[in-house]
Amino acid sequence: MATTFRWGIIGAGWIASCFVKDLLVDPKTRGVQDVSHKVTAIGSRSVERAQEFIDKFVNGDKEVAAYGSYQGVFDDKNVDAIYIGTPHTYHYDAALAAIKSGKHVLCEKPVTSNAAELRSLIAAAKEHKVFFMEAMWTRFQPLALEVKKIAEEGSLGKPVMLHADLSGDFDIENIPKSHRILDPQLGGGALLDLGPYPLVWAIIALYENPANNKGFPTTITGSMLKTPLTGVDSSTVFTLSFTPSETSSLSALAILSCNITLDAPEPGVTIRFERGTIIINPPIYSPRSFKVVYLNKGVAGKKEGATAHGELARTFEYVGKGWHFQADEVARCVRDGKLESELWGHDKSLLEMDIFDEVRKQGGYVFPPGVGKVTA
Repeated sequence: MATTFRWGIIGAGWIASCFVKDLLVDPKTRGVQDVSHKVTAIGSRSVERAQEFIDKFVNGDKEVAAYGSYQGVFDDKNVDAIYIGTPHTYHYDAALAAIKSGKHVLCEKPVTSNAAELRSLIAAAKEHKVFFMEAMWTRFQPLALEVKKIAEEGSLGKPVMLHADLSGDFDIENIPKSHRILDPQLGGGALLDLGPYPLVWAIIALYENPANNKGFPTTITGSMLKTPLTGVDSSTVFTLSFTPSETSSLSALAILSCNITLDAPEPGVTIRFERGTIIINPPIYSPRSFKVVYLNKGVAGKKEGATAHGELARTFEYVGKGWHFQADEVARCVRDGKLESELWGHDKSLLEMDIFDEVRKQGGYVFPPGVGKVTA
């Protein structure tokens, strides 16, 4: 029988609604038989707002508890795990309180404001023996799994160069300065809001590649353009270099970018290998199609489904937007007694936050006092 996993939701905004909509999709539509999901509690700034969320996104289910505080959800015995969908500068306090209450935690990306906060949360999760994971939903989607499989099975050789970009025109001249994308108190700007998505592809294709042997980037360089509206970064470019060492044979470079004043480019991700290229179509946070172009025609001719020109295309269809795959992972890990995911473990979130800290440092983006709850 399937394990029914009970979720408490913190934050009643747009991103939480996306997650909940996918939670309620029948798992069988994506071929999942062993776990299912149920929303049992919503926490918001008021009971009324929590109830509005339930009425709108949980089909008015009378069994779902509405709380006017987060702690109410943390204390609810009918909740197995907490999903945190608040702005990222509030992640640390909410995650720490949930962990101390003995709840498993799935926390939206970026998981914290800085690496020091994340190290503190990981230590707390280990102390209280609860599962803790960043909600890097892209990593668990079928397309990402297939790209990783093709990238590592050998016919393409090693990865050499990766380009990835996520941009979105937020019309920043005409939105309130209190909007999450502009407000430095909310960690606004392109890097923390959009940057995780180009970075996740570099982690999948380069950091996770067996030739790298989990080696951290040799060098990290970053450059930012800031908007005079609030001083947050409107455009950021950062590069990661992986060079051979005693434990790694990978020699590769990732060029990653994000912008809040431009539309997303196409293709969104290009991964160039010794003997071919993988091209991923946008949106890169939840792509549905990619193609492989083989430069080695002899290999391409042997690939099932490849054209005479050495191209292999893949398209993925499923009900929902792709948020539910990470929920399945959490349920399975908790069921099996794991405290972190093998697909998106603590090391990868730490790598992400260490990179972002360095890029912000090089770009001169300093948070206002009090934003970082842990700084050292």
